[in-house]
Amino acid sequence: MKQQTFTVNNPTGIHARPSGAILKKASVFSCKVELEKADGTKTSAKSMVGVLKLGLKQGDQVTVITDGDGEEEALQAVGEVIESVFE
Repeated sequence: MKQQTFTVNNPTGIHARPSGAILKKASVFSCKVELEKADGTKTSAKSMVGVLKLGLKQGDQVTVITDGDGEEEALQAVGEVIESVFE
């Protein structure tokens, strides 16, 4: 199991488009990929509704937790999407 905390940099937070990008990136990997907010709320990164329900805003910290084959690659790939700025 691997985990790392990332910061949401997108000015409008994690809305539908970034959520879809997180889902798409996480789904490439067979390992378990979860997102956890600072308040302990956790969801699968492979669930668009779950990611949207986290209500992540710019500046929020979110921990990516991966477990299984390809966990390190999944951690970095999903983290990059979380820290991306979408236009």
